[in-house]
Order: sequence, then structure tokens, then C-alpha cells
Amino acid sequence: MSVRESQKVKTLDTLIEDIYGVLDNLNTDEGIEIPEELTEEFLASMKESLESWSTPKLQSKSIRMSNVGRPLRRIWYDMQEEPEGSTDKHVHPSTFVKFLYGHMLEHLAILLVKLSGHTVTDMQKEVEIDGIKGHMDCKIDGEVVDIKTASGFAFKKFSEGTLPDNDPFGYIAQLSGYEQSEGTEDGGFLAINKENGEVCLFRPGNLSKPNVSTRINTIKDALTKDEPPIKPCYNPVAEGKKGNMRLEAGCVYCPHKAKCWDGLRAFKYSNGVKYFTRVVSLPKVPEIPLT
Repeated sequence: MSVRESQKVKTLDTLIEDIYGVLDNLNTDEGIEIPEELTEEFLASMKESLESWSTPKLQSKSIRMSNVGRPLRRIWYDMQEEPEGSTDKHVHPSTFVKFLYGHMLEHLAILLVKLSGHTVTDMQKEVEIDGIKGHMDCKIDGEVVDIKTASGFAFKKFSEGTLPDNDPFGYIAQLSGYEQSEGTEDGGFLAINKENGEVCLFRPGNLSKPNVSTRINTIKDALTKDEPPIKPCYNPVAEGKKGNMRLEAGCVYCPHKAKCWDGLRAFKYSNGVKYFTRVVSLPKVPEIPLT
């Protein structure tokens, strides 16, 4: 690293450039010098992730900062007691593999941030707003940063800045809650593309962030009702030009989708499963049981 590079002021705005700068040293004879304490810290975090991943966990029936931004109807169903024998919470075994390497990639991201000379503080700090708690990933250079690992498709929402237009998991509300509790407002998401290793930083800005206290009050009010909110989370979209209608992407990963759409049918395409709310023309792919 040159004297000029070592004296450069590092801010959140330079984070991605600085991370790639460190990684680019692997193209030279210089390589990357990793301090012993960072090596030990990284190995300890890997062990912690493995132990946490391999331990069965009871499903929490409480609102957390991580779910305040989800659609209201889904939250209502999430908070209900499941009938005996329900499979709503069953997770496909392959998903557990994704959980593990997702957590490991998050720790790798923290290592790269530190190696690039940025300050990381408040890792997994517990925060609270109006009785709703959560654990933020960290602060980088004094700003709240949430680390996300994403598929190539989801990564584009971060790299192209379109997350505010399609945020079914409520990531922005989650970030806003952490920031509101900390009195900061200029943080963002450090995202990693699980398919090709690309990284990016997306800072949504205040115009895209909800008032989390207002949102929490809305959720608490909805949970006093005996019936879920009437309005569906997302409207079905047309599939082709023959009259078929399928679930919007925001509904696909919801465990309660069959409760919202009577007669829902699933078809296995080469690029994944599609769920149809109306079938006029039978798709030329296998129909599979709902999961």
C-alpha cells in the first residue's frame, strides 16, 4: 500500500473501494497481511456460527425489530398459535445449508471491513423501541450497517438502489429501527452476492425510511383483532397472456400463502417454483404439492 493510499481518509463512502483494494493485493506478490487478533476473532465467530446453527431453536411468537417491516397480514399470522400438526413452520433441509453459509459470509464481510481500515463497533448490540427489541449487526465508521447476503436477483435491489420499491422482508424498516434507537440516520446495507462474491453498499436515505414507532403501533393494533388484515400483502400478477395468475415474489416465501389464496397450486419450473392463484391454461411443467 502506498503512503498516499494509507493516508486517504476512510469513510462509509469509500468502503467498497477500500475492500476491493485489499482484495486486489491478492493479484500481487504483496498478498494480504492479516493480524493475528483478527484471525482469532474470525475463527471464533465461525465456531459460534456453527454452534448456533446446529442448535434447535424454538420459534418466537414476539415482534422483533427484524420483522416490523414485513407485511401486516403476514405478521398477524406469524403471531398466531399454530394448530397441532401444522407444517407452516417446516423448513426444507436445503434451507439450513443457506442459513449456515449466510452467517459465515456475514462474518467474512466484517473481517474485510476491518482489513480495509474501517472502524467496526457495536457488533450485535441490543436495541429497543417501544418495547420492541432487536440486535443490529454493527456500526461502521459510526453509522449503523446491516449486512445482507443475497442471491444474484436480490443483490440487484441493493446494487441498483431499488430495494425501497420491493422490500417484502422489511429490511429498510429494520435498519430504520436500529438507527432510531441509536440517534443516527445515514447508515445502510453492506450486501454480498452469494453467487459471484460481489459486494456493494446501499444507503437508502431518509425519504425511504418509515417511522418505526408509528409502524409498531400499527402492528400492535392489528394484533388485538381476531381476524387478519383484509388487504392482501401483494396482488397476484399475470403469468403469460392466457389468463393465468401467479403470486408476486413477496408472497412466494411466506409460510402462510395457502391461507390467503384458496385453491393455490404450485408448478416446478427450471428456475424455481411458481404459485398460481388462477390456472386457465395448464402449464407444461410438473405440478407439485404445496410447501
